[in-house]
Amino acid sequence: MKSSIIAESGKLRWIVLGRDPDKNPHVIDTNQYLIVANGQGMLLDPGGIEIFPRVLAELTRHLALDAIRILFASHQDPDIISSLPLWLDLNPDAVTYCSRLWTGFIAHFATGKDAKMVEIPDGGMHIDIPGSTARLLAVPAHYCHSSGNFSIFDPSTATLFSGDVGAALLPDHEASLFVEDIRDHISLMEGFHRRWMPSTVALRGWVARVRALAPKQICPQHGAIFRGAAVNQLLDWLDELEVGQWTEADARA
Repeated sequence: MKSSIIAESGKLRWIVLGRDPDKNPHVIDTNQYLIVANGQGMLLDPGGIEIFPRVLAELTRHLALDAIRILFASHQDPDIISSLPLWLDLNPDAVTYCSRLWTGFIAHFATGKDAKMVEIPDGGMHIDIPGSTARLLAVPAHYCHSSGNFSIFDPSTATLFSGDVGAALLPDHEASLFVEDIRDHISLMEGFHRRWMPSTVALRGWVARVRALAPKQICPQHGAIFRGAAVNQLLDWLDELEVGQWTEADARA
C-alpha cells in the first residue's frame, strides 16, 4: 500500500492511503484519507477488515495510533467502515462520526466494542479535530449513493472528500493518483455512477452545494483525485448525468 501527502496548510495535511498491489483481487480498491492537524488525526472511511493490516502499517508512518481522534464513515458500506472493531482495539477512545441513519447499523461492526458514536444530522455539521484548530464541514450527500451520506470539506486547503461521488474503477494500482484526462476518466466512472447513484435530483443538489464551496481538489473513495481544471470538469459532467435509470446496457456496471 502507498501513501502520499496531497494537501498542506500550516500544521494540517491530507494524506491518501491506497493503491495496494497485494490486496485480494476480489476486494475493490479503496482510498483512505488521513487528516493530520497539529499532530492529531481524523481518518476518513477507514476501510474494510481485509485491508486493515496494510492501512495500519502505512498510517503509522505518519501518525501515532493514539493520536487518531476521529473515525469518519461517509455511509454504512463494509468497504467504508467494517474495520471499525480493529481500530477500536488499538484506540478505544476514538470517536466515530456518521449519519444519524446509520449509527445503529454501523454499531453492528463494533462486535462488542464500546463504540463512541456521534450522529451527524441530515443538514450536516462542523467537526472539530480535538487538540487542534482544524474545523471540517460534513456536507450532505444523501442518495449519493446512500440514503444517509456525507462528504467532508476542509476550508483551509479547499479539499473535499467526496466518498463515492466521482469514484472510478481503475484498471490497476499503477494508475495515476490524479485525473490526467477527464474524457478517458469518464469511461471509468460512467457505469459506476449510472448503476450506484439512485437519484438525479440528489446528485444535482450535491453538485450545487459543492460548487458553493469552491474546492480546489475533490478526493473520491475509489479511483483518482480531481484537481485544477478537472474539478469543474467533474462537476459539469455530473450536472449533465442522468442516473437511477437502469437499462440492459448497465448490466455489467
